[in-house]
Amino acid sequence: MTQKERREFLIQYLLEENPKYENIEIPQSDDEQKYLLRSLVNVRPPLPASEDFLTVQDEYLTEENKSRGITDIKDLESVPLGSDLYLWRGDITTLKVDAIVNAANSGMTGCWLPNHICIDNCIHTFAGIQLRKVCAEIMEKQGHEEPTGKAKITPAFNLPCKFVIHTVGPIVEGKLTESDCDLLASCYKSCLDLALENECASIAFCCISTGVFRFPQEKAAEIAVRIAREWKENTGDKMKVIFNVFGEKDEAIYRGLLYDRKN
Repeated sequence: MTQKERREFLIQYLLEENPKYENIEIPQSDDEQKYLLRSLVNVRPPLPASEDFLTVQDEYLTEENKSRGITDIKDLESVPLGSDLYLWRGDITTLKVDAIVNAANSGMTGCWLPNHICIDNCIHTFAGIQLRKVCAEIMEKQGHEEPTGKAKITPAFNLPCKFVIHTVGPIVEGKLTESDCDLLASCYKSCLDLALENECASIAFCCISTGVFRFPQEKAAEIAVRIAREWKENTGDKMKVIFNVFGEKDEAIYRGLLYDRKN
């Protein structure tokens, strides 16, 4: 099957799965089809799917992820040179590392807004529907929402990494508090501990809580770098830690911190 044929198969399956979609026609253009497919995946409940669907989906996502370009940690340069800390600007879903960190919500089943640009949506979209299902199973067994500052680990399915570590960052309401800072620090430590438990040699962090959760970027980066350095000193572990950023401002902030040993 071509990518277009796979995409149309997946869309048709998802449309037929839900009677309320019976009047939706599959568009002809690639971009419109991709938009529709992602929308359908984003709103799909964590239900089982046929083996045929999963096979075609995995083949489709493997090709899509390759086409977006995969960056291997072996090709990154540490900051400062020779350290176990790295700074990389790009799409975290294209990183080939042992674990990437997802800034999740307390429901832990991904972003349900069609085509939303948040990292939670991107990770679930490019991992495949299996990720939402396994997250839902974890939450059902837990019996309550995920507490802020804790973390859960899952397979990465179709992503180039091995694992996804999901953590719920603090939501800043008004003035930043000491409790907010402590909870964010707990997010980073929980993720590092969980990665170590699962024998990860590398982990990539997104900028937890700095988006719609409104944590100030400078303070968040300071906490992230400080906790990573303290954790490595306390454990003696040589795990490679990548600080993944998407914008110029965050890149400049982290670059300054990583070269400043006072932080």
